[in-house]
Amino acid sequence: VQLQASGGGLVQTGGSLRLSCAVSGRAFRPYAMGWFRQAPGKEREFVAHITWSGSGTYYADFVKGRFTISRDNAKNTVILQMNTLKPEDTAVYYCAAPRERYWSGDYYRSTSYTDWGRGTQVTVSS
Repeated sequence: VQLQASGGGLVQTGGSLRLSCAVSGRAFRPYAMGWFRQAPGKEREFVAHITWSGSGTYYADFVKGRFTISRDNAKNTVILQMNTLKPEDTAVYYCAAPRERYWSGDYYRSTSYTDWGRGTQVTVSS
């Protein structure tokens, strides 16, 4: 399986970006998806998760109300819409998927995911 994240860039405080993660090499619909981020000198942290059915979405507290995760099963893509961006959102953003179909569990743990994309850089200027 391959996960390819895109859509990062440089944006001013208060701006928006739309990240996409295209999945190839296996079926997309039966798999939950997550987004994580890692800032320089910091550990990778959970951002958002969407269940395989799309009926459940979960967010880190620091992005609630600003970020929205969704999935387009027709395009094998998971999307992270990021609004009202802050300088502290600056990081490399990674999409990830668990190995098992129909997986549910500790979605906030990076160890729950086995497949990762390369990441896309998001920089928010003040």
